[in-house]
Amino acid sequence: MNTLRVATYNIHKGVQGVGPTQRLEIHNLLHAVEQFDADLICLQEVRRHHHRLARRFAHWPRQPQAEYLLPEGYEAVYRTNALTRYGEHGNALLTRWPVVNVKHEDVSDHRFEQRGLLHVQVQVADWPVHVVVVHLGLLAASRERQIQRLGAYVKREVPSAERLVVAGDFNDWGERLHHPMAALDLRTFEGIRLATFPSRLPMLHLDRIYVRGLQPLYAQVPRGRAWARMSDHLPLIAEFGLTSV
Repeated sequence: MNTLRVATYNIHKGVQGVGPTQRLEIHNLLHAVEQFDADLICLQEVRRHHHRLARRFAHWPRQPQAEYLLPEGYEAVYRTNALTRYGEHGNALLTRWPVVNVKHEDVSDHRFEQRGLLHVQVQVADWPVHVVVVHLGLLAASRERQIQRLGAYVKREVPSAERLVVAGDFNDWGERLHHPMAALDLRTFEGIRLATFPSRLPMLHLDRIYVRGLQPLYAQVPRGRAWARMSDHLPLIAEFGLTSV
């Protein structure tokens, strides 16, 4: 075991469209997630339940979405970020490797956006690996403060000698967060800008994977009509070497 395959995907709560054109995509997402063949799958905008949509769609899954999307042999970890009138949603990790510990940190910056960090420690062969799944705010100032809180959290909760993956939807339209992340000793693929949003005509590099103690090898974003229909984001899939610390 000398590489680690990681995917991150904002699944838009398993539903696309608005009003009468709204359609259920969670069943297609099930097959998409299986295709990643990733060791770690970081998901954002995942629902545990939504009473109104469950009544509207006859084939709404009985299971929470993280469990429904779980490939065979994987384990799901989910924590709620936002409570809404009819349900809630948050971040999830689907992992091929055993879960050692789970924590959650509220990083909401104001009362109109509920945001959190999902921190899961997994055991990858002989190495502990920490995974933090993020979905940052829509305001630039909020995102900068949330990165500061991420840094404080990592310093407090993740041993400096252990491998770390921070992945998710950074909502960083102006690409201002690379330097603050580098200051936390977290890096991504240098010189590679993989646009993931909007899925129908991707122009923005919102979905990212930053690492510490791992060697970036390659990254890709799958495209095509099917991917464009399933979510407003495209997934990002990357592979990292485990030998570098």
